[in-house]
Amino acid sequence: MRPAVVTEPAVTEPPASGPQPVSLYNIANWLTVARIALVPLVVGGLLAGGNTWRLIALAAFCVASLTDLLDGKLARSRGLVTDFGKIADPVADKALTGAALICLSALGNLPWWVTLVIMVRELGVTALRFWVIRRGVIAASRGGKVKTLLQIIAICLYIFPWGNGVMRGVFMAAAVVATVVTGADYLLRAVRLHRGKET
Repeated sequence: MRPAVVTEPAVTEPPASGPQPVSLYNIANWLTVARIALVPLVVGGLLAGGNTWRLIALAAFCVASLTDLLDGKLARSRGLVTDFGKIADPVADKALTGAALICLSALGNLPWWVTLVIMVRELGVTALRFWVIRRGVIAASRGGKVKTLLQIIAICLYIFPWGNGVMRGVFMAAAVVATVVTGADYLLRAVRLHRGKET
C-alpha cells in the first residue's frame, strides 16, 4: 500500500498594495468647479448696478469664498488630492478675487493701484508655484491664510452696497500690506526650495 502523499496548499501572493488612483470626480474638485462657475454671477451682479444686484453679487462671492475654504481641507483630509485640483484651485482663487477687484475698480469703488498690487502678487505666486512644482509644494503659511481672510472681508465690504467707507479702507489697507509681505515671503521660500535648501 502506497503512503499517502501530502501536498502543501498552493501559496498565493497577496495582491500588491499601493496608492489607489483618486477619481477626478470628487467633492473637492466639484467645489473648485463651482467656485469658477460663480465668478460670472459675481461679475454680472456688480456690473448690473443697483443694490439688489450688489447683494446677489455679495452672496455669490461669499458662497464661492466658502468653497475655497472647504475644498482644500476636504482634499487633504479625505485623500482627494488630484493634479487637476492642484492647478484648478489656485486658478479659481485668482479668477474670483481678480474679477471682483477689477469690477470694483472699473466702477470707481476701488483705486486701480490696489487691484494691480494684489493681482501682480497673486499671479506672481501662481507662477512661482509652477516654477518649483517639480521640487515640492510650499505649504500655506499662517500669514497667507490671514491674507486670504483679509482680502475676502475687504472685498465683501466693498461689494456691500451700504458699507462704511472707513472700515472698508482699513480692511483693504490691511489686506494690501498682508498681500505684499506674504508675497515677499513666498518668493524667498520658492527660491530656497528651487536651490534645494528648503527643509
